[in-house]
Amino acid sequence: MPNRDFERQISGLENSSNRTFSLIRAMRIDLALFLLLLALTCFGLIVLYSAADQNMSTLFSQIRKFAISYAAMLIIAQIPPRFYQRLSPLFYFTSLCFLIAVLVLGTESKGAQRWIMIPGLPRFQPSEFMKLFMPMMIAWYLAERVLPPNKKYIFATLAMIFIPTLLIAKQPDLGTSILIASSGLFVLFLSGINLRFIFSSIFLALAAAPLLWINMHDYQKLRVLTLLNPERDPHGAGWNIIQSKTAIGSGGFTGKGWLEGTQSQLDFLPESTTDFIIAVLAEEFGWLGVFFLLLLYLGVVARGVQISIEAQNAYNRLLAGSITLTFFVYVFVNIGMVSGILPVVGVPLPLVSVGGTSMLSLFVGFGILMSIQGHKSWLSH
Repeated sequence: MPNRDFERQISGLENSSNRTFSLIRAMRIDLALFLLLLALTCFGLIVLYSAADQNMSTLFSQIRKFAISYAAMLIIAQIPPRFYQRLSPLFYFTSLCFLIAVLVLGTESKGAQRWIMIPGLPRFQPSEFMKLFMPMMIAWYLAERVLPPNKKYIFATLAMIFIPTLLIAKQPDLGTSILIASSGLFVLFLSGINLRFIFSSIFLALAAAPLLWINMHDYQKLRVLTLLNPERDPHGAGWNIIQSKTAIGSGGFTGKGWLEGTQSQLDFLPESTTDFIIAVLAEEFGWLGVFFLLLLYLGVVARGVQISIEAQNAYNRLLAGSITLTFFVYVFVNIGMVSGILPVVGVPLPLVSVGGTSMLSLFVGFGILMSIQGHKSWLSH
């Protein structure tokens, strides 16, 4: 009898587990990606609690934003990728109109005009959604043509990338413009263009660097000069990067302990809940904490690449690959600027920094990845 009871219990657990996995599959949830995002979210909230001086209102605000973003991701995952493919041009041109409206009617804050107000809605930043609509548009355009694309289609693609990038750079928002340009260029790269064209483009970009320098704003030039020598103005332009590098270095291998960081807790570290939050993490959790975070990020990128490889048509492959690589650039640029190897361009650390529109756009992208993975059987019929 005891053996039979044990067998029934095991059978009940197996049936329960099977029902759970069936529900996950029915909801188009990619379990590996979902668990990685959940781990990043929980770890991010732990770090944010310390970075925000244990302010519960900041923590609860971030939790609400995560809840909205996760709900959006799950809703997006239910919609077949073919729907996004058909509406990609509409999304792109609508977002382009909003970017033009920002320059004319946008709300200004801290010297930048990046937001727009619609009666009855909170203000939002249209450029954040272009991070998704750009690769969707480029993937739609190239997927309809023979790949790799010829020169005519390459130059048409570059024009579609350049126009919104220029509009965003004029807000000014150099960090977002770089991410958006990258999202479109990744699609072009994944379409199989000739390596000679890629190297030629890099050479032309380097040759145009003096022209870019002339047209940069004074504060943008200052950021580049500060990168090269932050000690030239240690109490002004160089303060942020000097304090962040001090925090990172003082954490050592295991860190000072949660809530024990001096740079963040004593307010030496600026923007500790947004752009420089990884310095808080490095000081309190040390090299091990940063390594753990990077492993989670690497897991998300690896899963995204796998989804892209397994996708069943050109549009899905190009879009999934671009979303994944753009997420990688997000992480690389933030960590690079905080550690002093890239200029400070105002890019938050994904899923860790305080976020609003940027967080929502990220989770919508993850929802599209889940949609591409979860609707594979639907596409094959």
